[in-house]
Amino acid sequence: MKIVKTKYRKLLNDVGLTIAHARSSAVQSVNRGLVKANWEIGQHIVKFEQEGKERAEYGSDLLSRLSKDLKSLYGDGFGRRNVLDMRRFYLAYPKWQTVSAKLSWSHYVALLAVTDRQSRSFYEKQSLIENWVVRDLERQIDSSLYERLALSRDKKGVLKLASAGHVAKHAEEAVKNPYVLDFLKIPQAKRLTERNFEQKIVDNLQLFLLELGKGFTFVARQYRISIRNNHFYVDLVFYHRILRCFVIIDLKTRPVRHQDIGQMNLYINYFKREENFSGDSEPIGIILSAEKDEVLVEFALGGLSSKIFVSKYQLYLPGKKELQQKVKALIQNRKR
Repeated sequence: MKIVKTKYRKLLNDVGLTIAHARSSAVQSVNRGLVKANWEIGQHIVKFEQEGKERAEYGSDLLSRLSKDLKSLYGDGFGRRNVLDMRRFYLAYPKWQTVSAKLSWSHYVALLAVTDRQSRSFYEKQSLIENWVVRDLERQIDSSLYERLALSRDKKGVLKLASAGHVAKHAEEAVKNPYVLDFLKIPQAKRLTERNFEQKIVDNLQLFLLELGKGFTFVARQYRISIRNNHFYVDLVFYHRILRCFVIIDLKTRPVRHQDIGQMNLYINYFKREENFSGDSEPIGIILSAEKDEVLVEFALGGLSSKIFVSKYQLYLPGKKELQQKVKALIQNRKR
């Protein structure tokens, strides 16, 4: 009887996997069909427009009439805004071969809201690399992820970011400045203790991992380090699967001080000697602070061989237009 039960459980599991795969394939097939249909509708509209009969711009009589007739014939899903998105979709991706089968129509609608071509290309590539759902994609667009990463690169790096997405291959590429923690929903005027700040992050760990980026896995909070009779507690410890190293994060709700950098150096040296396994790279230390004095940090880090970074965090979404202007200026200045 035990053998029969074991075989039956295997049968049930195998059947379940087959059903799950079939349902997933069906969803992907339906999604691909919807994306292709919307692309073709956009193509028809643009071809009609190019024949000189009428410009299909938002608010035009053509879009209004077409939307009304499509809804009458085929039901919901053909509002004027939707029809405009189909037209914009074709204009943004005039070659069907460039449209990814892994992204849904909702992904592409979110991408179409990004007017800058390089920025849109980055978010598209990153959605594929990190397997973002639409909500994740929208959050990263709202938090100006592309601009924040671009400002730490030269012109060549910015262009590479747009064409290939972002995958950290070096310690410097795994660190952002600033980190946007708006999802913690902490009022700017509220004074927060470091312990409460840490708890907020742990309570929203999934979103914090999304902000950290691809490759980060959570290890522990308040990780205890004992050196003789002295005990230290590391706020947050992660492991980066791509860089193959520990990432130690120290939280500061005040401006960073030189003692904080010395303490982080101690943490890194401890992990390097006591926690690293064969094949692990040197640990990375990130001090996440409310404010930092750039000159003080420069002097405090001078001469240290450890990979220590001091980044600011902000509790609100950055000014997107200002960041976009900075990126454009960066590219233009590097052209000279």
